[in-house]
Amino acid sequence: MSQDSSHRVVVIVDQGSNPFEMGVATELFGLRRPELDRPWYDFALCAAEPAVTMHLGMFTLSDVAGLEVADTADTLVVPNRPDPQVPPSPAVLAAVARAADRGARLVSFCTGAFTLAEAGVLDGRRATTHWRWADEFTRRFPQVALEPDVLFVEDGTVFSAAGSAAALDLGLHLVHRDHGAEVANAVSRRLVFTGHRDGGQRQFVERPVPAVPDSSLGPVLAWAQERLDRPLTVADLAARATSSQATLHRRFRAELGTTPLAWLTTQRVTLACRLIERGEQRLDRVAAASGFGTAANLRAQLRRHTGLSPSAYRRRFGPAA
Repeated sequence: MSQDSSHRVVVIVDQGSNPFEMGVATELFGLRRPELDRPWYDFALCAAEPAVTMHLGMFTLSDVAGLEVADTADTLVVPNRPDPQVPPSPAVLAAVARAADRGARLVSFCTGAFTLAEAGVLDGRRATTHWRWADEFTRRFPQVALEPDVLFVEDGTVFSAAGSAAALDLGLHLVHRDHGAEVANAVSRRLVFTGHRDGGQRQFVERPVPAVPDSSLGPVLAWAQERLDRPLTVADLAARATSSQATLHRRFRAELGTTPLAWLTTQRVTLACRLIERGEQRLDRVAAASGFGTAANLRAQLRRHTGLSPSAYRRRFGPAA
C-alpha cells in the first residue's frame, strides 16, 4: 500500500455478530497511530440496518452507516456469525459479492468464512474457519478447499482467519503486507501482543500454557533470535534445549503450534524484511545477517513469505518509500 494514499477498511456488522472480531478490526485499522508518523487506514463500520444488536444482546450499535459504504472499501471485513446456520441478510451477501467483483480485498474472521462462502466468493479457493465448525463448513461448501488446522489462509485477494484470537494474527499479517515488518512489530508491541504468528501454525495448541514453567521454550527462542546470522539447525536448538530433536519437535507443536524449522525460517524472514526497510542495499549482506546464506535463498524465501521480490519489497517499504 502506498504511504501517500489512504487505504479504506470497512467492516460490515450484522445482527448477532460477535463484538470481539469487530473490536480487533477497530483496534488494528481504526485507531490513530501518530507514533508511526505515516498515514494510517481510513476506517468505517456499516450495516444493513441503522441499529445492530450484537451477540446475545450484549449491546446495540446505533446510527451505523448503510451498506453503501461497503462499496467504497479497499478492504472489506465480512461479518462473523456465532451460529453459522443462520444466514446473513441478502443485502450483506450482495455487498460482499460486489466487493469481490471490483477486486477489493476480502477478510473473514472466525465464522465469517461462512459469509464469504454463501456470497460465492470462495468457490475453488482455499480458506479456513474455526475448527469447531470445520465439518459443517465442508459439508455445506464442498467446492471450497478448507484448511481446518491453520491460523489463517491467504488466497489471492481473499483472507480468512480461524478462531477469534487468530483475527489478531491475520490483522497483523495485513498490516505487515501494507506497511512492512517494522510497522507490524510496532503495532504488535502497542497491543502488548506477541509477534504475530505465521498463518501455517496450528489452530489448536494442546498445551498453550506449559504445565511446568521451566519447560518453556522462551529461553531457547531468545537464544536463537540472537543468533539468526549463524547456520542454526534444529539439532542446534535441540542441543540448547537439552532434548532430542523429536522431543523438541513435539514441544514446538504443543507450545507454539508450528515446527522448529518453520519458526526459525519465519524469524529469519522478519529480520531480513527489517534490514531492507532500514536501508540495507546489498542482498548478500541481508542474506548473511538473516542466516539465509545466499541472495538466491533470500529471494526465494522472501517471495514465498511476502509475495514480493527483495527489490519490490525495498521499493514498497524501504527508506525511499
